[in-house]
Amino acid sequence: MDILKKIEMYRQGEEKLKWEGTFREYLEIVKEQPWVAQSAHSRVYNMIKDAGIENDKSKKRYSFFNSQLFGLEEALERLVEEYFHPAAKRLDVRKRILLLMGPVSGGKSTLVTMLKRGLEAYSHTDRGAIYAIKGCPMHEDPLHMIPHHLRKDFYDEYGIRIEGNLSPLNMMRLEQEYGGRIEDVIVERIFFSEDKRTGIGTFSPSDPKSQDIADLTGSIDFSTIAEYGSESDPRAYRFDGELNKANRGMMEFQEMLKCDEKFLWHLLSLTQEGNFKAGRFALISADELIVAHTNETEYRSFISNKKNEALHSRIIVMPIPYNLKVSEEEKIYDKMIRESDVNDVHIAPHTLRVAAMFTILTRLKDPKKGDIDLIKKMRLYDGESVEGYNRADVEELKKEHQDEGMSGIDPRYVINRISSTIIRKEVKTINALDVLRSLKEGLDQHPSITAETRERYLNYISIARKEYDDIAKKEVQKAFVYSYEESAKTLMDNYLDNVEAYCNKAKMRDQLTGEEINPDEKLMRSIEEQIGISENAKKAFREEILIRISAYARKGKRFDYNSHDRLREAIQKKLFADLKDVVKITTSTKTPDETQLKKINNVVARLIDEHGYNSTSANELLRYVGSLLNR
Repeated sequence: MDILKKIEMYRQGEEKLKWEGTFREYLEIVKEQPWVAQSAHSRVYNMIKDAGIENDKSKKRYSFFNSQLFGLEEALERLVEEYFHPAAKRLDVRKRILLLMGPVSGGKSTLVTMLKRGLEAYSHTDRGAIYAIKGCPMHEDPLHMIPHHLRKDFYDEYGIRIEGNLSPLNMMRLEQEYGGRIEDVIVERIFFSEDKRTGIGTFSPSDPKSQDIADLTGSIDFSTIAEYGSESDPRAYRFDGELNKANRGMMEFQEMLKCDEKFLWHLLSLTQEGNFKAGRFALISADELIVAHTNETEYRSFISNKKNEALHSRIIVMPIPYNLKVSEEEKIYDKMIRESDVNDVHIAPHTLRVAAMFTILTRLKDPKKGDIDLIKKMRLYDGESVEGYNRADVEELKKEHQDEGMSGIDPRYVINRISSTIIRKEVKTINALDVLRSLKEGLDQHPSITAETRERYLNYISIARKEYDDIAKKEVQKAFVYSYEESAKTLMDNYLDNVEAYCNKAKMRDQLTGEEINPDEKLMRSIEEQIGISENAKKAFREEILIRISAYARKGKRFDYNSHDRLREAIQKKLFADLKDVVKITTSTKTPDETQLKKINNVVARLIDEHGYNSTSANELLRYVGSLLNR
């Protein structure tokens, strides 16, 4: 289907969604679908909830944010459950400005943009449908026409509370165009659009000397004063300020704390009372979510100014820290690269992960407990299992530093360095070493890094490099071991036979001589030591293996090479240790013989087919691991 056909189908779909009718007909819709009369805060909460909620180990993950925000589950859960949910229930929280505070490039703007784009899409659905008085520049809620003395009766009949007063313009139109007959007023379905300034507004401060308050509240149309005879005639007023246009939806207040004070005064009344002053009119009702964002330094400066005390109590601050999970940081880089014009460049496996390790290390605070280092902390935060620690320890670590994640290297810096690597390197393949080298070079050009911080960051690059060395050796180890899969299975079967005899305090029978012998302690320890099983822990480990074998047997399943992750890792390491000399020779020989060449080609093919490398990056990996083993 070509693009023009799709455009035509989209246009037809938009036409089908349009609706226009009298207030009497609108009330029938309200009776059948009461959610069309929900508040702006309720609409935002339901939009997020309707997208889906996953309960993951007592934590909630909101599908609405999954595609753009990574590693911010806790911050997002706090935002939804502590602000949007109670605000949707008409609790006092809705009378507060939502201020997102966090470091640069931490996701604040992305979060606000997602809410805006989400509302635009949601207004096209049945659950997100919105209706307004036709011809109203503020797309006012039709229920505002219900007189105050009848609103309790309306609640008894429909179960819907009405808040707000009819605007001066619609009050005049009701009398002059409809003769006061509310039931005849024309109502239409509207669709939020930031581009068309319907239900979504954005205010950005500029020079206080030149910026006009009319940008927020609208202004008098002087060309019509002669026609209407008075500045207080609502027809002579342009209801085109951001607060007017954002009615029923949300307004983003960019860099709110940089605004001149007179612009913030209007927010006092709007947040607390749900109205604001414009022109020579009575207070104008508005139902909108006000979202602002700032960084920590500006916020501290703001609250230290006594002039701003009235606003302090009308602001709910939601910290949006940097992500602290390596795997989620990897997704951020992947997304940013896919959205660029360099997504055709081959990025070798683990490249983004190693860059993410460096970034996360810069954001973590040193643990207060002496028995844990930053590497272990980084792994625990990413959900990896670290021997001797559990989930309770992770929660305890998170409580040690309330400001963790509010400083460190931002994703844009890393992406800039990755981009620099891609542009500078002539071949269309980059690896982890290229990126680490570029990150190191870029520290000298980073404007906000002190000499002390630079030294600390250089140390983190060294740590990330060591982590990559282990990853690289493991990757080649796997590729070599797979070539010796039969050897791996044989070694494992031998180990299991010895473990079974050890645990049952039984003897084994020598296959050649037939005589009874003790279990081969040397063999078992040579395997267990590969994964750090101590002499004291060997008995518990072996018993655990035996229990696992019994559990498999009860279920009628066979315990095999892939049944126990740690044991498989130990077998692989043991085989690789035995094969190390072979690896050294085959990866470092400048003129390999036919047998060596065959082995290299087999490993390269395995790296390409099963591990995501291309020919260039696979050969670079082999050369690098060869140099590591020859040191």
